Amino acid sequence: MPDFKLTYSTMFDPPAALHDRFDAAVGVLRGQLGAEHAMLIGGRDERAPRQFPVRSPIDTRVVLGRFQAGEDVHARAAVAAAQAAFPAWAATPWQERVRLLRRAVALIEERVYLLGAALALEVGKNRMEALGEAQETADLIAYSCDRMEAEDGYVKPMARDPLPGFVSENASVLRPYGPWLVIAPFNFPFALAGGPAGAALAAGNTVVFKAASTTPWSGRLLADALADAGVPPGAFNFVTGPGGAIGEALIRAPGFAGVTFTGSYGVGMHLYRTFAAGRWPRPCIAEMGGKNAAIVSRHGDLADAATGVARSAFGLSGQKCSACSRVYVERTVFADFVSALHAATQKISVGDPTRREHWMGPVIDTAAVARFEDAAAQVRALGAAGSVVHGGQRLDHGDLAHGHYCAPTIARAPLDHPLWQDELFAPFVLVAPVESVDEGIARANASDYGLTAGFYGSPEETERFFDGIEAGVCYANRPQGATTGAWPGYQPFGGWKGSGSTGKAGGSLYYVAQYMREQSRTRVRREQ
Repeated sequence: MPDFKLTYSTMFDPPAALHDRFDAAVGVLRGQLGAEHAMLIGGRDERAPRQFPVRSPIDTRVVLGRFQAGEDVHARAAVAAAQAAFPAWAATPWQERVRLLRRAVALIEERVYLLGAALALEVGKNRMEALGEAQETADLIAYSCDRMEAEDGYVKPMARDPLPGFVSENASVLRPYGPWLVIAPFNFPFALAGGPAGAALAAGNTVVFKAASTTPWSGRLLADALADAGVPPGAFNFVTGPGGAIGEALIRAPGFAGVTFTGSYGVGMHLYRTFAAGRWPRPCIAEMGGKNAAIVSRHGDLADAATGVARSAFGLSGQKCSACSRVYVERTVFADFVSALHAATQKISVGDPTRREHWMGPVIDTAAVARFEDAAAQVRALGAAGSVVHGGQRLDHGDLAHGHYCAPTIARAPLDHPLWQDELFAPFVLVAPVESVDEGIARANASDYGLTAGFYGSPEETERFFDGIEAGVCYANRPQGATTGAWPGYQPFGGWKGSGSTGKAGGSLYYVAQYMREQSRTRVRREQ
């Protein structure tokens, strides 16, 4: 367990012991690389005819492990296991479900350094982001437990019918749906698996979890924590393999009562439409990315704005659905802001993120590198109409040649250019001057996405920003991150428009209830 309260906002000045323990954990895991990892279906390890290697984006010569290329048969087996386990798990008193999940929380916290080291090696996160994700997972599961307790299992008495000669007792009871599918992205493979799975399990559903094919290691570690905590066989099932094969089979499986997905808009909408084609409506909780804007007023603190934008644009190499990818700055302070952002970006050290001195690591794969290089090429092709203020190139010198490294990039392009609308998932941020805060808000809203947004300005302007912006997660005057850094219990995380399907956010007061359906219960007896 960390020696201090670890959140994305408090990770900037950790104690020395944290670094020592993280380094030791990396050393332990390096001695375990290359092992084969099974799926977990119905409480049993399951293997497929074929396996696939997972390599570290830090150094692609390093094979982290070999994982199962699951097929249709494994998808069907996982669904069947979740269906078989559901009646007993749903009938388990919610207090007992919470007790088991809190044991899982304790195990995650005990293993936080090993889990963080695995996330660093697998995803390419720096040590603080990796440890932050591991701890966030524990906090997400704990928060779902807190909500079950605060709502007394979501059993609420209602008013009594005024029936002469009778006593009519009414109650609203939220009950689980059934087997639940969870599909997590590569960038937060532990938190965005554990958070939804924890909520679904606390509510009484069983779970089948499909890991991203680039980051299955952390998924197996989550499965181990839940199993070690005593979550019964079949209540949580873990499968791996290409999304086009086992993923598609899971999406089309009729046995699921609900699904939680985090990933791209295109894949999310495909899942949403496919899932809706069943015999009856089923809940689909989808978070589908963002094109997140920050707005800087002439009254804003430019140093804080530059720091917040740099951290949000280049943290995890821009591979966050909440990453800041466009900035609208009032014209009178535009040059000063760009200068401050440029200075902050120049200080970023890029390299192996398991090493303490490197703040920014690689992107996940060659496709991400290609998207980055294409964006930079589009800007350069504009000639005088655009410019690369900083960066714009792949980094392949020395040890970086064996990984997927890109320079943190600041660029300018006309405001009608497609780069202002397309989600890149790369360390690439566009900046442009605007005539007013209101213009900045309007341009920020002119997007299909509405996940996060940031603002730097006066208190009066801040209220105008909050009331006018079309985004689910909003920050004002925050140097810790202009558009990133939500933490369960502090900042609920969910999007509007094309960024989210339910209007309810993760880590919020209303999240767990989405995994249950309401039943009205009336008991009538004659008065004695």
